[in-house]
Amino acid sequence: MMELLTAAVRAIGPGSWQGPLAELIADKGHQLIHVDGNARKRNALMAQLPEVRPTGWDIENGRITIGRAEELSKAQRQLLFETLMAFRPWRKGPFSIFGIDVDTEWRSDLKWERIAPHLAPLKGRRILDVGSSCGYYLMRMAAAEPHLALGLEPYPPLFCQYALLQRWLKLPRVHCLPVKLEELPPMDDYFDTIFHMGVLYHQRSPHDALKQLAALLRPGGELVLETLVLDGNEDLALCPRDRYAKMRNVFFLPTVPCLEAWLAKAGFTDVRCVDRTWTTIEEQHPTSWINTESLPDFLDPGDSGKTVEGYQAPLRAALIARRR
Repeated sequence: MMELLTAAVRAIGPGSWQGPLAELIADKGHQLIHVDGNARKRNALMAQLPEVRPTGWDIENGRITIGRAEELSKAQRQLLFETLMAFRPWRKGPFSIFGIDVDTEWRSDLKWERIAPHLAPLKGRRILDVGSSCGYYLMRMAAAEPHLALGLEPYPPLFCQYALLQRWLKLPRVHCLPVKLEELPPMDDYFDTIFHMGVLYHQRSPHDALKQLAALLRPGGELVLETLVLDGNEDLALCPRDRYAKMRNVFFLPTVPCLEAWLAKAGFTDVRCVDRTWTTIEEQHPTSWINTESLPDFLDPGDSGKTVEGYQAPLRAALIARRR
């Protein structure tokens, strides 16, 4: 685990952030290895897996494929299946791992297909993916040969999923750190492209988050922002009283015009909305690989156009903007 983290710090390279970042990562590594119960359990499970190097993998298509079923014995395959199930919930994907299809909650390939045609070329870029989960999007980005694709995933079970996948993929340009965006030391003008998808509505202060993203980007760098939005053309934002779609930590759902105004105030220009999509059961669905509730449980059983709290059903928008 520490090897993964130190490799990420080395890949980022020298700068004023190097000392504070190394200190932060040393602390996070200690937590993952010695303190956090979820991470310790998953580390032990990873240690029991056989050292099998897949003869091939595919990161360019919707289902990321690692190895083939015939590369494992029956006993090894059963152990792998049990380990993968123990790593639940699998949110982002899908994956095929040595012939085992991991039916993740989200068909993340559908979002990628909607957004990818609108991106500036990723080849040779320094990329940051905030809230990268198991690293599905990082792995899709790696196919474009960026200089660096760095994820931030502070939730230990999801970071451990990334560590498990990289155990086999060993993608040299892909790295991840178990930290929150606000924990990063100042890295002004460092990144060429930042992905901030499915995170903004969890921020108590979205303006502060957008300002930090602007600071991390070089002038002219690209922000890819995807978030829940309120349907409509007025400059309004919904602040749920308690929960939204059973989530406690949803603070603001702006309309697209309101979100565009936020971006402009935070230092972005050339803002364009490239996608607006209502979330469907095809894209987010219950599965044995999460063993928790999913979209059907979050909607009013009598009116799928509303959440169980009576708010508008989930609508997501993707906006692309350039730092001034």
